[in-house]
Amino acid sequence: MRIAYFDCFSGISGDMILGALVDAGLDLEKLKNELNKLNLSGYEIKATQVEKNHIAAIHIDVNVMDEQVRRRLDDILAMIDESGLESEIKEISKQVFTKLANAESKVHRKSIETIYLHELGGIDTVIDVVGSIIGIKALGIEAIYASSLHVGKGFIKCAHGTLPVPAPATLELLKDVPIYGGDIDSELVTPTGAAIITTMAQSFGGLPPMAIEKIGYGAGARDLPIPNLLRISIGVKEILEKEYAEDIVTVIETNIDDMNPEFYDHIMTKLFEKGALDVFLTPIHMKRNRPAIMLSAIVPHNRVKDILSVIFDETTTLGVRISEVKRKKVFREIRQVNTKFGKLRVKVSLIDNKIKNITPEYEDCERIAREHHIPIKEVYEEVQNSIRKDRGRNRGDSQIY
Repeated sequence: MRIAYFDCFSGISGDMILGALVDAGLDLEKLKNELNKLNLSGYEIKATQVEKNHIAAIHIDVNVMDEQVRRRLDDILAMIDESGLESEIKEISKQVFTKLANAESKVHRKSIETIYLHELGGIDTVIDVVGSIIGIKALGIEAIYASSLHVGKGFIKCAHGTLPVPAPATLELLKDVPIYGGDIDSELVTPTGAAIITTMAQSFGGLPPMAIEKIGYGAGARDLPIPNLLRISIGVKEILEKEYAEDIVTVIETNIDDMNPEFYDHIMTKLFEKGALDVFLTPIHMKRNRPAIMLSAIVPHNRVKDILSVIFDETTTLGVRISEVKRKKVFREIRQVNTKFGKLRVKVSLIDNKIKNITPEYEDCERIAREHHIPIKEVYEEVQNSIRKDRGRNRGDSQIY
């Protein structure tokens, strides 16, 4: 399987994705020809070789001549549907824009049908989203993996005024994704970049086992203390012959009996933002039979310092216990299954390269439930029925891929 790993040490944006893909071998003229299938004019795409901290990279600039059109989600979906693009590119592009619109809808407390996308509905955003998907398919990439996302800090100015980093829509898009802030006073992850990577990435974490063939660097517009680059490694996924995946993580625990329990929700959110893999609470009894809570965090080695900072700043504890543990995990992949609603993602658990469990992806089911105005349990049932039908077929006819 041909895969790509997005190393987001300096965040991610639509133009950085395009730049990295072009640097990795995407033919710019082929990209332009495919984008011409959209009913869009009044723009030009320029690729420039630049250097960021002495690393050569490609910067993509979408120069829009004059645009004053405000677009809603339906306008963009119609534009994509009416284009001459391949059906798979259309479908993924629509998923990305629907995710963007859902995030804006939640942030502004307005219905998805009425909200305008402002900058996110502009020509440059359409080119970034659709162009990125065209490029990924043109390079033969079948699956995408990504690192934790460096989001930056500080404030940005946009159509809605001055906003904190990450922007509210960006943070909404990054729910359940490992992110961290760092010391860079800049917006590193844009809503467009967040929507693309959370739609297409199968998982977020370390570099998966792969034989790397091509590497591309896409440059952001700003000069930062760190290289303002997105690095994409493209290659072949190595066959995993072990029965289980293994890794070593750090477990941080502390017992707390003197803190307002209302604080835990806030603390857990901050721990996840700082890169915790999991956070959980266990009711316990301490000396003199006092009821208490054991706060536990499972943490990658490189995030221990940040996690400790949160625990000591936000809780009343005076100390923690730290231990390293080895984990064994079933291998997991995100695949797709054909349903009457179209292709939906499912999480597949593998042991010894054999499927053990298949679970529908909640976000896809929620999106279909919203679009079709039906209970989400009906979508789950449809996916489960499609899985059962598929597994009843011969292996060669499988529609889960």
